[in-house]
Amino acid sequence: MPIGPRYRRVSALQRQFFDRESVLAAYEAALDRLPAGPDPQVFNVVGIGGIGKSRLLQELRNRTGESYRTARLDLQVPALRQQEDALAVLRTEFGAQGVKFDRFDIAYAVLWQRVHPQLRMDRSSTPFAEQSDVLSKILDDAMGFPVFGTAAGLVRLTDRALSNRQRKQHIKSDPTLQDLDNLSNAELGYAVSYLLAEELREASGDRPFVLYVDAYEALVPTPLPGGKSFGADAWLRDLLGQLQGGLTVVASREPLQWAAYDEDWAAVIQHVPVEGLPMDARIDLLSAAGITEGGRQRSIAEASAGVPFYLHLAIDTYLQNPARLETTITSEHIVQRFLQHVPPDEVRILELLSVARTFDFGAFRALGRAFNLPAHLLTWESLTAYSFAYPLSQGWYRLHQLMVAALQSHLSPAVKRAVHDRLRAYWEEVADRLEGSPDRGGVSRSSPLREAVYHGLHAEAITAERIHEYADRGMAMGGRQVVDGIVKDLRDYLAARPGGEGSVREAADCLEAESLLSLGNARAVIELAPEVDRRAGTAVSARLSLAAANARRIAGESRTAARIFQQVWEEQSGSVRVSAGFCLADIRMWQGDFAEAFELAEAVYGMSRADKPVVRADVKRLLHLGHRFLLSFDAAADLLAEAEAEYRRAEDPFGLANIRTNRAELLVFTDPEAAVAEAAAALTVQRELGAQHEIGKAYTAMAMAQIRLGQPERASSSFLSAYAALDRAGYRSGRARADMYRAFLLLQQGDRSEALSTWRRAVAEFEACDVYPSLVMTIHRAAVRLGEEDGQLAGAALRARAGLRPLGTLDALEHRTDEILSLFLGAAA
Repeated sequence: MPIGPRYRRVSALQRQFFDRESVLAAYEAALDRLPAGPDPQVFNVVGIGGIGKSRLLQELRNRTGESYRTARLDLQVPALRQQEDALAVLRTEFGAQGVKFDRFDIAYAVLWQRVHPQLRMDRSSTPFAEQSDVLSKILDDAMGFPVFGTAAGLVRLTDRALSNRQRKQHIKSDPTLQDLDNLSNAELGYAVSYLLAEELREASGDRPFVLYVDAYEALVPTPLPGGKSFGADAWLRDLLGQLQGGLTVVASREPLQWAAYDEDWAAVIQHVPVEGLPMDARIDLLSAAGITEGGRQRSIAEASAGVPFYLHLAIDTYLQNPARLETTITSEHIVQRFLQHVPPDEVRILELLSVARTFDFGAFRALGRAFNLPAHLLTWESLTAYSFAYPLSQGWYRLHQLMVAALQSHLSPAVKRAVHDRLRAYWEEVADRLEGSPDRGGVSRSSPLREAVYHGLHAEAITAERIHEYADRGMAMGGRQVVDGIVKDLRDYLAARPGGEGSVREAADCLEAESLLSLGNARAVIELAPEVDRRAGTAVSARLSLAAANARRIAGESRTAARIFQQVWEEQSGSVRVSAGFCLADIRMWQGDFAEAFELAEAVYGMSRADKPVVRADVKRLLHLGHRFLLSFDAAADLLAEAEAEYRRAEDPFGLANIRTNRAELLVFTDPEAAVAEAAAALTVQRELGAQHEIGKAYTAMAMAQIRLGQPERASSSFLSAYAALDRAGYRSGRARADMYRAFLLLQQGDRSEALSTWRRAVAEFEACDVYPSLVMTIHRAAVRLGEEDGQLAGAALRARAGLRPLGTLDALEHRTDEILSLFLGAAA
């Protein structure tokens, strides 16, 4: 913002008022409660610097009707932080509205002469002499009262000064006035406060009062975390504690913690938070000031984080020179506003903490020690007591958005990189510690890994391979949400550096593709990685190729997928080779080469260490699927139980969810009633994970079981739900398999022609996708049992038989197939 007078920004108080409906409603309710009984009432408006508390107090006063007396005490004015000056302002404002301060005026005159003994007590030098008819007449008669014995002498002079007998007696009999001469200066100050409060209370019987106290933190800039200060606000607490019959509105950055002095305060202070303006109100405020261009308006509104101070800075800049208005106003104004009352030794550590998105006591100590700044508990409690430090879960904090940007502008690029690197190391230590803890996994437990990646990126001290290592650990500890967060951080980092960081971009593509695959969203993966060939020899590029190939497998491009799996299996090493081997075994199985698939699976299992339970569980589950497709249900059940045990040891929610789907599919053949219940349970967990392909498979299993149970209407509904999920996932072979079993439902319903057409479509899809030759043979054998001679199905069965390599003989497999067909065909055969 250009150099200019500070007065220009005061114009914000004259601009249109927006929003704050909840605060206004609470204020109206507080007014309606007056008079509220023998206790004072404090309405504490709380919000960070710049949030609009002063403007809000002005609006509250403007909306308070003539039936209330009002006065404002602005503690931003240094003089008004002194008790005697503040009392003088209140006496003047309330006195102008008809309150008689006879006793206060006399007591204040005594205090004034105590503080200024060199001055004569006359109209020209005594406060309120002109406003107070009692004091003016007394001074006229006194003609320069002696220094000592002032209070007693002034009270005696009321006999001649006043004609109203009741007022005269009220003053002469007041015990406080009679004691003034015996009080110390400090005690005299509190006596003056008492008399002002008492006379204000007496006047509130016919007309209640409202006192507005702005910027409490100017009086007490650094309260201790427990709520107590060093006595700077003692006179204010004393005064407000006596103001019964009215309402005091106190605006402060932090909630008043006066209950630390006296727990009775807790019952009379109502804390009312002032939050950032909502987006609609920000837009309206900018529009009213003439900033109407949509893009500029939106960018300023978003950058403001709802803080009116920032919006007014933008407006002032625009009014001075519209051509110079930028989306970000100079940060120094923000710093000054937020840190106006923060001690200098705390500002420096806040500058370093601004580099952290979140921080805890450990991060605070790590930075303090690294940069030789205060890192003890007292400083930590002071920093986190400020309202611009927002508490999160797990004892973490974050700083206000605007403050972060402003503070970071004070740091050089080299210092910021050093801070990022220290924070990277710190969050790595936290992640290591949590990873070894006995607690169950979760996002909060794995979040330090995301923070380590974020700071490693900005410290320029992390490789793509290391990013993937953290993501894998995060998946194991907290699930896909952490990985998605890492992807977002990578995308944001790349967006700020267009055209650079190729390895980071590849890492982001790979992680996003793998996350999309876990949801079964093959189409999105294909769009993200249109090139399936491995483009480089790095582990990250190989993983991206595997993800892209898996998406093609789901989409029906099995040959292309198998070629990529084979290439990575032959050329890579380590965990990437293990993944490629598993994928290759998986696709070989669905292509009907069970012998090679089982051999590959056993090799992958042997390459997997005992500390990799998820990989070992995946292999066991794959072997279970092979036995299930070969209709060896007892062996399949045993392998499924072994896989489940490994997933439980790894606490892998995705593997355990898939186990439920697979169990439902297996129970279809052995216990259809239990299969329906298991499919329902699988749907519950798969919906939580968002895995569309697994949802489609679970609905298919439910429909198959319902066919066996003689529930055609329910089976028909389940098939429709299965189709919807499988189509969303782009899972062609899964949709064809659902079609295959739906044909059995059509036979139950007596529609043989449509059943045969459905089988033909399913076989055509199986062949196009190069999968499930055993199912192609099953469909042909079902048609033969129905007495249907279909050339298309017969030709497909011959081709399937030629490529099928089961573990045993084909005759044995066909015999088991006929037994299963009997379960579904029943009387239709």
